[in-house]
Amino acid sequence: MSLLAVDLGLRTGLALYGADGRLIWYRSQNFGSAARLRRAVHGLLHTLPDLRWLVMEGGGNLAEIWEKEGNRRGLEVRRIGADVWRRELLWDREQRTGAAAKHNADPLARRVIDWSGAPRPTSLRHDAAEAILIGLWGVLHAGLLPALPPDLRR
Repeated sequence: MSLLAVDLGLRTGLALYGADGRLIWYRSQNFGSAARLRRAVHGLLHTLPDLRWLVMEGGGNLAEIWEKEGNRRGLEVRRIGADVWRRELLWDREQRTGAAAKHNADPLARRVIDWSGAPRPTSLRHDAAEAILIGLWGVLHAGLLPALPPDLRR
């Protein structure tokens, strides 16, 4: 059982979590167009046979592409706003503006990477960092982690 977190956009952040609630991999991917994204979503989800949950931040046409494919595969699909995961994982002062929240997502995402034992990035794009945190929120709410690990607490 795994969970895929998606920070929606043509440049998309992706983070895959395992059944133990730890991050397996993360990346940023530029799809360039909605048509290319549609084809890529089908292919990406096909490579994840253990996938059970799909958690996305964002909405609109791009969310519908992911949601439709996730529903077709029988996944538990959840769409959230950035305020949902930020409220639980960042201090109020760290999210007063969108730019501040993006800036403050980076150090926490790096702590998740270290805690999980995932490969460290040479650089970490904000969409991948946010996907990591969307996924952390997701594994907590899916019950894969009973609580935020001590290394990741505020």
